[in-house]
Amino acid sequence: MLSLAAEKITQIGPIPITNTLVDTFLVDIILIALAWYISKKATLIPTKLQGVIELIVDGLYGLTETVAGKQTMVIFPFVMSFFLFILISNWSGLLPVLTSVGFYHGKEFVPLIRSASTDLNTTLALALISLVATHSMSITILGWKQYVRRFLSLNPLALYTGILEAVSELTKIISFSFRLFGNIFVGEMILGTLSAAFAFILPIPIILYELFVGAIQATIFALLTMAFMAIFTSPHGQEAH
Repeated sequence: MLSLAAEKITQIGPIPITNTLVDTFLVDIILIALAWYISKKATLIPTKLQGVIELIVDGLYGLTETVAGKQTMVIFPFVMSFFLFILISNWSGLLPVLTSVGFYHGKEFVPLIRSASTDLNTTLALALISLVATHSMSITILGWKQYVRRFLSLNPLALYTGILEAVSELTKIISFSFRLFGNIFVGEMILGTLSAAFAFILPIPIILYELFVGAIQATIFALLTMAFMAIFTSPHGQEAH
């Protein structure tokens, strides 16, 4: 049974090394290797891997360009990074080759690698990065004056709307982190339960479904980040017209 908290594998000084942290390092290595491969091996006649990557990149870039306009070059790297990291993280917990390697702590089996998306610390960190990057980008592009006017105004109605918008920004942290965490955690818990009871055949449809869910959750996180960045880098109020 998958525990709510990530299991500790070892400890380096005061820093605990959990199996979700190991998965985070693994995902980083995969992304770096993928970037290196594309930069060194890209050809005019793409291979199958290059073709798939180009299809994903072109699709997300075109969508970002439609939404963000002239801010596409600033926003797209965040969108693509979130999508790839979350996608690989979500899928890494579905590979039996990875999740079946571990050790027994008492009567409980502890996998050495567990999807980072099943750790609320990771999803919370991703939500905070998205929020901080969005507001930093807004300040850089629009300036402090335009940024503050989004939340503060001498008009009582506009001030009330600004306060609600500020509160909504805080709730984004909760919705971003818990949506991703809940969907991936519950899916892996169900898969683990079925795999323990039925080792073959029955878990296969669940794995296929979770592959779909993992891709959808990565897409949702990336697209929401894109939308919020596009909104916050556009002039607020009368300047938008």
